[in-house]
Amino acid sequence: MGLSKEKYEMYCKILEEELHLAMGCTEPIAIAYAAAIARDALQELPKELHVELSRNIIKNVKSVVVPATGGQKGIPAALAAGTIAACPKRELEVLSGLTKEDIPKIADFLKSCSIQTEEADTDHIFDIQLTAKGTQEEVFVRIVDYHTNVVLVTKNGVCLREEAQGEAKESRTDRSQMNVKDIVEFAQTAELEDVQELLKRQLSCNMAIAREGLRGTYGACVGKVMYGDGKISVRQKARAYAAAGSDARMNGCELPVCILSGSGNQGMTASVPVAVYGEALGVNQEILLRVLLVSDLVTIHQKTGIGCLSAYCGAISAGCGCGAGIAFLQGGGYEEIAHTIVNAVAILSGTICDGAKSSCAAKISMAVDAGILGYEMYREGHQFYDGEGIVKKGVENTIQNVGKLACVGMRDTDKEIVKIMLE
Repeated sequence: MGLSKEKYEMYCKILEEELHLAMGCTEPIAIAYAAAIARDALQELPKELHVELSRNIIKNVKSVVVPATGGQKGIPAALAAGTIAACPKRELEVLSGLTKEDIPKIADFLKSCSIQTEEADTDHIFDIQLTAKGTQEEVFVRIVDYHTNVVLVTKNGVCLREEAQGEAKESRTDRSQMNVKDIVEFAQTAELEDVQELLKRQLSCNMAIAREGLRGTYGACVGKVMYGDGKISVRQKARAYAAAGSDARMNGCELPVCILSGSGNQGMTASVPVAVYGEALGVNQEILLRVLLVSDLVTIHQKTGIGCLSAYCGAISAGCGCGAGIAFLQGGGYEEIAHTIVNAVAILSGTICDGAKSSCAAKISMAVDAGILGYEMYREGHQFYDGEGIVKKGVENTIQNVGKLACVGMRDTDKEIVKIMLE
Protein backbone atom coordinates (compact mmCIF):
# COMPACT_ATOMS: atom_id res chain seq x y z
CA MET A 1 0.00 0.00 0.00
CA GLY A 2 2.90 2.36 0.71
CA LEU A 3 3.30 5.22 3.13
CA SER A 4 1.13 8.30 3.00
CA LYS A 5 2.78 11.55 1.93
CA GLU A 6 2.51 12.83 5.51
CA LYS A 7 4.27 9.80 6.98
CA TYR A 8 6.94 9.80 4.29
CA GLU A 9 7.74 13.44 5.01
CA MET A 10 7.70 12.71 8.74
CA TYR A 11 10.51 10.17 8.44
CA CYS A 12 12.56 12.45 6.18
CA LYS A 13 12.16 15.31 8.65
CA ILE A 14 13.12 13.15 11.64
CA LEU A 15 16.37 12.21 9.92
CA GLU A 16 17.10 15.88 9.19
CA GLU A 17 16.56 16.72 12.85
CA GLU A 18 18.69 13.86 14.17
CA LEU A 19 21.71 13.48 11.91
CA HIS A 20 23.98 16.35 12.94
CA LEU A 21 27.74 16.54 13.38
CA ALA A 22 29.35 16.97 16.78
CA MET A 23 32.99 17.10 17.84
CA GLY A 24 33.31 15.39 21.20
CA CYS A 25 30.76 13.96 23.63
CA THR A 26 27.54 15.93 23.19
CA GLU A 27 26.90 16.83 26.86
CA PRO A 28 30.24 18.62 27.49
CA ILE A 29 29.95 20.11 24.01
CA ALA A 30 26.50 21.49 24.88
CA ILE A 31 28.08 23.12 27.94
CA ALA A 32 30.85 24.51 25.72
CA TYR A 33 28.18 25.78 23.31
CA ALA A 34 26.44 27.62 26.18
CA ALA A 35 29.78 29.11 27.24
CA ALA A 36 30.48 30.28 23.70
CA ILE A 37 27.07 31.98 23.55
CA ALA A 38 27.77 33.70 26.88
CA ARG A 39 31.25 34.83 25.82
CA ASP A 40 29.92 36.17 22.52
CA ALA A 41 27.21 38.19 24.30
CA LEU A 42 29.52 39.39 27.08
CA GLN A 43 32.16 40.64 24.62
CA GLU A 44 34.95 39.86 27.06
CA LEU A 45 36.37 36.90 28.93
CA PRO A 46 34.20 36.29 31.99
CA LYS A 47 35.62 36.68 35.47
CA GLU A 48 33.09 34.28 36.98
CA LEU A 49 31.06 31.38 35.63
CA HIS A 50 28.24 29.73 37.55
CA VAL A 51 26.55 26.76 35.94
CA GLU A 52 23.58 24.73 37.11
CA LEU A 53 23.16 21.37 35.41
CA SER A 54 20.57 18.61 35.47
CA ARG A 55 21.75 15.36 36.95
CA ASN A 56 22.26 13.44 33.71
CA ILE A 57 24.46 16.15 32.25
CA ILE A 58 26.70 16.08 35.32
CA LYS A 59 26.93 12.30 34.91
CA ASN A 60 27.89 12.48 31.24
CA VAL A 61 30.52 15.21 31.61
CA LYS A 62 32.44 14.02 34.66
CA SER A 63 34.73 11.39 33.10
CA VAL A 64 34.98 12.18 29.40
CA VAL A 65 37.87 14.03 27.71
CA VAL A 66 36.92 17.37 26.16
CA PRO A 67 38.51 17.72 22.68
CA ALA A 68 41.13 20.41 22.01
CA THR A 69 41.93 20.88 25.72
CA GLY A 70 45.11 18.81 25.94
CA GLY A 71 43.32 15.87 27.57
CA GLN A 72 41.31 17.65 30.26
CA LYS A 73 38.03 16.24 31.55
CA GLY A 74 34.94 17.62 33.21
CA ILE A 75 32.67 20.63 33.47
CA PRO A 76 35.34 23.34 33.98
CA ALA A 77 37.26 22.11 30.93
CA ALA A 78 34.09 22.23 28.80
CA LEU A 79 33.27 25.75 30.00
CA ALA A 80 36.81 26.99 29.38
CA ALA A 81 37.07 25.43 25.93
CA GLY A 82 33.75 26.92 24.83
CA THR A 83 34.69 30.33 26.21
CA ILE A 84 38.01 30.39 24.36
CA ALA A 85 36.44 29.02 21.17
CA ALA A 86 33.76 31.77 21.30
CA CYS A 87 32.06 30.62 18.09
CA PRO A 88 28.46 29.70 18.94
CA LYS A 89 27.38 29.54 15.29
CA ARG A 90 29.20 26.20 15.06
CA GLU A 91 26.84 24.73 17.68
CA LEU A 92 27.97 21.15 18.50
CA GLU A 93 31.15 21.66 16.49
CA VAL A 94 31.91 24.72 18.63
CA LEU A 95 35.42 23.48 19.51
CA SER A 96 36.42 22.64 15.94
CA GLY A 97 38.16 26.01 15.49
CA LEU A 98 40.52 25.53 18.43
CA THR A 99 44.19 24.78 17.77
CA LYS A 100 47.15 23.61 19.86
CA GLU A 101 47.96 27.27 20.46
CA ASP A 102 44.66 27.59 22.34
CA ILE A 103 45.48 24.90 24.93
CA PRO A 104 47.58 27.30 27.09
CA LYS A 105 44.79 29.89 26.80
CA ILE A 106 42.32 27.35 28.15
CA ALA A 107 44.67 26.52 31.03
CA ASP A 108 45.18 30.22 31.83
CA PHE A 109 41.45 30.86 31.77
CA LEU A 110 40.84 28.02 34.22
CA LYS A 111 43.31 29.67 36.60
CA SER A 112 41.88 33.17 36.28
CA CYS A 113 38.13 32.52 36.22
CA SER A 114 36.08 31.54 39.26
CA ILE A 115 33.97 28.56 38.22
CA GLN A 116 31.12 27.18 40.31
CA THR A 117 28.94 24.21 39.42
CA GLU A 118 25.88 22.72 41.08
CA GLU A 119 22.96 20.46 40.33
CA ALA A 120 19.99 22.36 38.95
CA ASP A 121 16.62 22.31 40.67
CA THR A 122 14.70 21.42 37.53
CA ASP A 123 12.07 19.08 36.14
CA HIS A 124 13.95 18.86 32.84
CA ILE A 125 16.12 15.81 32.16
CA PHE A 126 18.36 18.07 30.05
CA ASP A 127 18.97 21.53 31.52
CA ILE A 128 21.98 23.87 31.34
CA GLN A 129 21.74 27.25 33.12
CA LEU A 130 24.90 29.33 32.79
CA THR A 131 25.62 32.74 34.32
CA ALA A 132 28.75 34.55 33.10
CA LYS A 133 29.96 37.70 34.85
CA GLY A 134 32.41 40.12 33.27
CA THR A 135 33.96 43.30 34.58
CA GLN A 136 30.62 45.09 34.79
CA GLU A 137 28.11 43.01 32.84
CA GLU A 138 26.35 39.67 33.25
CA VAL A 139 24.96 37.18 30.74
CA PHE A 140 22.61 34.26 31.36
CA VAL A 141 22.14 31.33 28.94
CA ARG A 142 19.74 28.42 29.24
CA ILE A 143 19.58 25.27 27.07
CA VAL A 144 16.72 22.85 27.74
CA ASP A 145 15.54 19.41 26.57
CA TYR A 146 18.15 18.80 23.89
CA HIS A 147 21.65 19.95 23.09
CA THR A 148 21.03 22.98 20.86
CA ASN A 149 17.64 24.11 22.20
CA VAL A 150 18.59 27.59 23.49
CA VAL A 151 15.47 28.94 25.19
CA LEU A 152 16.87 32.08 26.85
CA VAL A 153 19.79 34.51 26.59
CA THR A 154 19.82 37.69 28.69
CA LYS A 155 22.38 40.45 29.24
CA ASN A 156 22.11 42.54 32.37
CA GLY A 157 18.55 41.29 32.70
CA VAL A 158 17.59 42.37 29.17
CA CYS A 159 16.36 39.56 26.94
CA LEU A 160 18.49 38.99 23.84
CA ARG A 161 16.81 35.73 22.81
CA GLU A 162 13.86 33.86 24.22
CA GLU A 163 11.65 30.97 23.28
CA ALA A 164 8.95 29.46 25.44
CA GLN A 165 10.34 26.42 27.17
CA GLY A 166 9.53 23.46 24.99
CA GLU A 167 8.60 25.62 21.99
CA ALA A 168 11.56 24.53 19.92
CA LYS A 169 11.06 20.98 21.12
CA GLU A 170 7.44 21.03 19.98
CA SER A 171 8.51 22.32 16.59
CA ARG A 172 10.41 19.08 16.13
CA THR A 173 8.55 16.32 14.36
CA ASP A 174 6.20 14.23 16.48
CA ARG A 175 7.83 10.79 16.80
CA SER A 176 4.85 9.10 18.49
CA GLN A 177 3.58 7.85 15.12
CA MET A 178 6.76 5.90 14.36
CA ASN A 179 6.47 2.12 14.15
CA VAL A 180 8.62 -0.73 12.86
CA LYS A 181 6.29 -1.69 10.00
CA ASP A 182 6.38 1.85 8.60
CA ILE A 183 10.14 2.08 9.07
CA VAL A 184 10.67 -1.04 6.94
CA GLU A 185 8.27 0.31 4.30
CA PHE A 186 10.10 3.65 4.26
CA ALA A 187 13.49 1.97 3.89
CA GLN A 188 12.25 -0.14 1.01
CA THR A 189 10.60 2.67 -0.94
CA ALA A 190 12.32 5.96 -0.03
CA GLU A 191 13.59 8.18 -2.83
CA LEU A 192 17.23 8.16 -1.83
CA GLU A 193 17.92 11.66 -3.12
CA ASP A 194 15.73 12.86 -0.23
CA VAL A 195 18.03 11.40 2.42
CA GLN A 196 21.31 10.31 0.86
CA GLU A 197 23.33 13.42 1.74
CA LEU A 198 22.66 12.89 5.46
CA LEU A 199 23.32 9.16 5.31
CA LYS A 200 26.53 9.42 3.28
CA ARG A 201 27.89 11.98 5.73
CA GLN A 202 27.01 9.68 8.63
CA LEU A 203 28.86 6.76 7.05
CA SER A 204 31.88 8.84 6.05
CA CYS A 205 32.40 10.58 9.40
CA ASN A 206 31.66 7.63 11.63
CA MET A 207 33.81 5.16 9.71
CA ALA A 208 36.65 7.70 9.72
CA ILE A 209 36.69 7.97 13.52
CA ALA A 210 36.36 4.18 13.84
CA ARG A 211 39.49 3.75 11.72
CA GLU A 212 41.25 6.41 13.79
CA GLY A 213 40.34 4.50 16.94
CA LEU A 214 42.00 1.41 15.53
CA ARG A 215 45.11 3.38 14.49
CA GLY A 216 45.64 5.37 17.66
CA THR A 217 45.85 4.65 21.37
CA TYR A 218 42.65 5.95 22.94
CA GLY A 219 41.26 5.15 26.36
CA ALA A 220 41.11 1.44 27.14
CA CYS A 221 41.62 0.51 23.45
CA VAL A 222 38.60 -1.82 23.49
CA GLY A 223 38.33 -1.79 19.69
CA LYS A 224 42.03 -2.45 19.13
CA VAL A 225 42.00 -5.35 21.58
CA MET A 226 39.04 -6.91 19.77
CA TYR A 227 40.50 -6.28 16.32
CA GLY A 228 43.87 -7.84 17.11
CA ASP A 229 45.67 -8.82 13.93
CA GLY A 230 42.51 -8.37 11.88
CA LYS A 231 41.97 -12.07 11.26
CA ILE A 232 38.50 -12.05 12.71
CA SER A 233 34.93 -12.71 11.59
CA VAL A 234 32.78 -9.97 10.14
CA ARG A 235 30.75 -10.04 13.36
CA GLN A 236 33.86 -9.41 15.46
CA LYS A 237 35.02 -6.75 13.04
CA ALA A 238 31.69 -4.93 13.27
CA ARG A 239 31.96 -4.92 17.07
CA ALA A 240 35.61 -3.84 17.02
CA TYR A 241 35.08 -0.95 14.59
CA ALA A 242 32.12 0.43 16.54
CA ALA A 243 34.02 0.17 19.82
CA ALA A 244 37.11 1.81 18.32
CA GLY A 245 35.07 4.82 17.27
CA SER A 246 33.89 5.23 20.85
CA ASP A 247 37.44 4.71 22.17
CA ALA A 248 38.53 7.69 20.09
CA ARG A 249 35.51 9.89 20.73
CA MET A 250 35.41 9.41 24.51
CA ASN A 251 39.11 10.19 24.80
CA GLY A 252 39.58 13.47 23.01
CA CYS A 253 39.73 12.66 19.29
CA GLU A 254 38.94 15.80 17.32
CA LEU A 255 37.23 14.12 14.37
CA PRO A 256 33.50 14.86 14.06
CA VAL A 257 30.83 12.22 14.57
CA CYS A 258 27.34 12.13 13.09
CA ILE A 259 25.06 11.85 16.11
CA LEU A 260 21.74 10.07 16.54
CA SER A 261 19.22 10.73 19.32
CA GLY A 262 21.62 13.38 20.58
CA SER A 263 24.48 10.88 20.97
CA GLY A 264 27.61 10.26 18.96
CA ASN A 265 28.00 6.80 20.48
CA GLN A 266 24.51 5.90 19.31
CA GLY A 267 25.22 7.41 15.90
CA MET A 268 28.29 5.19 15.53
CA THR A 269 26.61 2.07 16.94
CA ALA A 270 23.76 2.38 14.45
CA SER A 271 25.97 3.02 11.41
CA VAL A 272 29.45 1.50 11.69
CA PRO A 273 28.46 -2.19 12.06
CA VAL A 274 26.09 -2.09 9.09
CA ALA A 275 28.83 -0.44 7.01
CA VAL A 276 31.24 -3.24 7.98
CA TYR A 277 28.68 -5.90 7.04
CA GLY A 278 27.85 -4.09 3.81
CA GLU A 279 31.51 -4.02 2.81
CA ALA A 280 31.97 -7.70 3.65
CA LEU A 281 28.94 -8.65 1.55
CA GLY A 282 29.92 -6.35 -1.31
CA VAL A 283 26.57 -4.57 -1.51
CA ASN A 284 26.13 -1.42 -3.55
CA GLN A 285 25.62 1.98 -1.99
CA GLU A 286 21.87 2.10 -2.59
CA ILE A 287 21.33 -1.06 -0.57
CA LEU A 288 23.66 0.15 2.18
CA LEU A 289 21.80 3.46 2.52
CA ARG A 290 18.47 1.64 2.79
CA VAL A 291 19.94 -0.62 5.47
CA LEU A 292 21.13 2.46 7.34
CA LEU A 293 17.59 3.88 7.22
CA VAL A 294 16.35 0.83 9.12
CA SER A 295 19.13 1.00 11.69
CA ASP A 296 18.83 4.74 12.33
CA LEU A 297 15.05 4.87 12.49
CA VAL A 298 14.67 1.77 14.67
CA THR A 299 17.15 3.36 17.08
CA ILE A 300 15.26 6.67 17.12
CA HIS A 301 11.94 4.85 17.56
CA GLN A 302 13.19 3.07 20.68
CA LYS A 303 14.73 6.22 22.10
CA THR A 304 11.47 8.17 21.73
CA GLY A 305 9.95 6.46 24.77
CA ILE A 306 13.21 6.45 26.73
CA GLY A 307 14.11 10.12 26.34
CA CYS A 308 17.29 11.97 25.49
CA LEU A 309 19.13 11.03 28.72
CA SER A 310 18.45 8.20 31.11
CA ALA A 311 19.94 5.57 33.40
CA TYR A 312 19.33 3.19 30.46
CA CYS A 313 22.38 2.88 28.20
CA GLY A 314 21.46 4.34 24.80
CA ALA A 315 23.95 2.11 23.03
CA ILE A 316 21.60 -0.82 23.70
CA SER A 317 18.88 0.81 21.58
CA ALA A 318 21.39 1.49 18.81
CA GLY A 319 22.69 -2.08 19.02
CA CYS A 320 19.12 -3.29 18.45
CA GLY A 321 18.92 -0.83 15.57
CA CYS A 322 22.06 -2.15 13.89
CA GLY A 323 20.81 -5.72 14.39
CA ALA A 324 17.60 -4.74 12.60
CA GLY A 325 19.66 -3.18 9.83
CA ILE A 326 21.77 -6.31 9.43
CA ALA A 327 18.59 -8.41 9.29
CA PHE A 328 17.34 -6.13 6.49
CA LEU A 329 20.70 -6.33 4.72
CA GLN A 330 20.43 -10.12 4.63
CA GLY A 331 16.99 -10.10 3.09
CA GLY A 332 14.81 -9.80 6.16
CA GLY A 333 11.50 -8.00 6.07
CA TYR A 334 9.18 -6.76 8.78
CA GLU A 335 8.79 -10.11 10.54
CA GLU A 336 12.54 -10.79 10.74
CA ILE A 337 13.29 -7.25 11.88
CA ALA A 338 10.54 -7.20 14.51
CA HIS A 339 11.76 -10.46 16.04
CA THR A 340 15.37 -9.27 15.89
CA ILE A 341 14.46 -6.20 17.93
CA VAL A 342 12.51 -8.18 20.53
CA ASN A 343 15.28 -10.77 20.91
CA ALA A 344 17.97 -8.11 21.21
CA VAL A 345 15.96 -6.10 23.74
CA ALA A 346 15.53 -9.20 25.89
CA ILE A 347 19.29 -9.82 25.98
CA LEU A 348 20.67 -6.53 27.31
CA SER A 349 17.84 -4.23 28.43
CA GLY A 350 18.59 -2.53 31.72
CA THR A 351 22.29 -1.97 31.08
CA ILE A 352 23.05 1.17 33.06
CA CYS A 353 24.40 4.46 31.77
CA ASP A 354 26.97 5.63 34.30
CA GLY A 355 28.19 8.52 32.21
CA ALA A 356 30.30 9.04 29.11
CA LYS A 357 33.76 7.50 29.46
CA SER A 358 36.13 4.85 28.11
CA SER A 359 33.95 1.87 29.09
CA CYS A 360 31.21 3.07 26.69
CA ALA A 361 33.24 1.37 23.96
CA ALA A 362 32.86 -2.00 25.67
CA LYS A 363 29.11 -1.50 26.13
CA ILE A 364 28.81 -0.61 22.44
CA SER A 365 30.61 -3.82 21.50
CA MET A 366 28.21 -5.89 23.59
CA ALA A 367 25.17 -3.99 22.26
CA VAL A 368 26.21 -4.70 18.67
CA ASP A 369 26.68 -8.38 19.53
CA ALA A 370 23.21 -8.52 21.10
CA GLY A 371 21.68 -6.97 18.00
CA ILE A 372 23.38 -9.49 15.71
CA LEU A 373 22.54 -12.40 18.02
CA GLY A 374 18.91 -11.28 18.06
CA TYR A 375 18.80 -11.70 14.29
CA GLU A 376 20.77 -14.95 14.21
CA MET A 377 18.44 -16.47 16.80
CA TYR A 378 15.37 -15.77 14.72
CA ARG A 379 17.06 -16.90 11.52
CA GLU A 380 17.64 -20.27 13.20
CA GLY A 381 14.03 -20.45 14.39
CA HIS A 382 14.50 -19.33 17.99
CA GLN A 383 13.02 -16.40 19.87
CA PHE A 384 11.94 -15.01 23.24
CA TYR A 385 8.23 -15.07 23.97
CA ASP A 386 5.48 -12.96 25.49
CA GLY A 387 5.72 -12.90 29.28
CA GLU A 388 9.43 -13.67 29.45
CA GLY A 389 10.63 -10.71 31.49
CA ILE A 390 9.71 -7.40 29.83
CA VAL A 391 9.00 -9.05 26.46
CA LYS A 392 5.40 -8.63 25.30
CA LYS A 393 3.65 -10.04 22.26
CA GLY A 394 4.30 -7.61 19.42
CA VAL A 395 7.39 -5.53 18.83
CA GLU A 396 5.65 -2.23 19.55
CA ASN A 397 4.45 -3.47 22.95
CA THR A 398 7.97 -4.58 23.84
CA ILE A 399 9.41 -1.23 22.78
CA GLN A 400 6.81 0.52 24.97
CA ASN A 401 7.89 -1.62 27.92
CA VAL A 402 11.50 -0.60 27.41
CA GLY A 403 10.43 3.04 27.50
CA LYS A 404 8.61 2.47 30.82
CA LEU A 405 11.61 0.63 32.26
CA ALA A 406 14.06 3.37 31.26
CA CYS A 407 11.96 6.47 31.89
CA VAL A 408 10.06 5.44 35.03
CA GLY A 409 11.55 2.28 36.48
CA MET A 410 15.18 3.41 36.39
CA ARG A 411 14.59 6.93 37.73
CA ASP A 412 15.86 6.07 41.21
CA THR A 413 18.69 4.07 39.67
CA ASP A 414 19.79 7.22 37.89
CA LYS A 415 19.86 9.18 41.15
CA GLU A 416 21.93 6.51 42.85
CA ILE A 417 24.39 6.30 39.93
CA VAL A 418 25.08 10.03 40.13
CA LYS A 419 25.37 9.86 43.92
CA ILE A 420 27.95 7.09 43.64
CA MET A 421 29.89 8.94 40.92
CA LEU A 422 30.03 12.20 42.86
CA GLU A 423 31.14 10.51 46.06
